[in-house]
Amino acid sequence: MMYAIIAAGEGSRLLQEGFKGLKPMVRVNGEMLIDRLIRIFLDNNASSIIILINEQSQELEAHLNNLALEIPLNVFVKTTPSSFHSFYELMKQGGAGAEEVCLTTTDSVFDEKTFSEYIKDFRNNHNNDGLLAVTSYVDDEKPLYVNADPENLITSIADEPVSKAPTVSGGIYCLRKKALALVPVAMEKGIERMRNFQKLMITEGLRLEAFAFGKIIDIDHVTDITKAEAFLKEAALQNHSYSING
Repeated sequence: MMYAIIAAGEGSRLLQEGFKGLKPMVRVNGEMLIDRLIRIFLDNNASSIIILINEQSQELEAHLNNLALEIPLNVFVKTTPSSFHSFYELMKQGGAGAEEVCLTTTDSVFDEKTFSEYIKDFRNNHNNDGLLAVTSYVDDEKPLYVNADPENLITSIADEPVSKAPTVSGGIYCLRKKALALVPVAMEKGIERMRNFQKLMITEGLRLEAFAFGKIIDIDHVTDITKAEAFLKEAALQNHSYSING
């Protein structure tokens, strides 16, 4: 399975708060965000990994080029105006002809065990065009609300909640061929953000399902690093307790 990472953002909010460095190279519990994603993808049967970084990320490019993996790792360098433009470039340069792709942004921090269950669910269920990660943990300035029926089929994606117990997009997307074929169409329509591409998939009648993650934390602020570290430590303890108690 192909995995894709959007790592082309500037991390402007982190810079404004005094963080020195590139967002993909932020360390959470001692591990770079980009390295953590690659490791998790390798643990979940990655056949190849494609990454888009911006032209100001020479340090990150050098780091990625020095990695020795047993699968193809293709790094593309281009500064893009938006998250969807980054996705478009990834698919045009490295994902052409892909049957299935799992896409995430570089700053998404999630529980590894839950992610493996998510990938397993996607690979075992071929009745959908995509499986989107959602979370009830809302800690974003402009969350994107995802509404699903009791069978987890997504009914709407909107900027405002329509239920008393809303879930929001977690920034992780498993997409099949029909959804991937919509990427160039969306570009022609002038789509600029991933949230609008998600809305377009619903408008175009694609069958999308939601998969609930307990929590997904985006590293947008310096304080998010501490939150992510505490979350991962708690998740590790819970998973360890579960494995012992069976």
